[in-house]
Amino acid sequence: MKRLLSLLILGILLSSVSDAQLWKMRRFEATAAVGTTQFFGDIGGYSKGDNLLGLKDISLRHTRLALDGALKYRVLNDVSARLSLSVGSFHSTDKKGDNIDRGFESRTLFFEPALIGEYYFIKNKGDNSFLLMKGSSYPFPKRFFPMLDCYMFTGIGGLAYSVKPNDLLKPLMTGKSGFTPVIPFGLGASLAYSGTYNIGVELGARYTFSDNIDGYTSRYSESKDFYYILNFTFTYKIRTRENGIPMGLAHRGGR
Repeated sequence: MKRLLSLLILGILLSSVSDAQLWKMRRFEATAAVGTTQFFGDIGGYSKGDNLLGLKDISLRHTRLALDGALKYRVLNDVSARLSLSVGSFHSTDKKGDNIDRGFESRTLFFEPALIGEYYFIKNKGDNSFLLMKGSSYPFPKRFFPMLDCYMFTGIGGLAYSVKPNDLLKPLMTGKSGFTPVIPFGLGASLAYSGTYNIGVELGARYTFSDNIDGYTSRYSESKDFYYILNFTFTYKIRTRENGIPMGLAHRGGR
């Protein structure tokens, strides 16, 4: 009889935990990222016919550092909203491009705030684990794929920028600084190391509404400037609920 009663109580407890939607215990997340930038403007690059679908324009010469911080809120189990802030630089040079004799080169410092929505088309199974959401670690790499998140994102942002040209570009600059709206979009993946931490990688593109981010607009230009940011991310999940109950209420109830 006692065993039957214990099993009944355990069943009720498990049912209540499931109904509480365990992912709501950690709806807020703080993310820090370090990454690299690739900029595509009117300085440097190859002509379309020689460009292998743009792949030849990706080079270490144009790679620069970016840092990012964000605060996320999980609206639904598979939908999140995030407010992010990125800072970094772009580098543009005519070296090894179609305009090598022109010799233009510039460095652009940027500041990018953005509001982004994420949709998770693959969601890790740890968000339904009571032990994980309490902060326990998960065996790795034994259960790699069940702990994997994959998502797509888009949103709206702005880019404040300031350009430092070389001596050849300086007298022909078409813009030294400015602000432009940007549309971020891309894909990301993260691994739930535990109920508290995630590590991941994200590749995001930015469509801009400016053609002066590298300080120069060519008379032959047919499109606006464009850039990529490749980020390596670390996420901390902030615990706000106790088994589906707000933590403040849970603590008062336990006194």
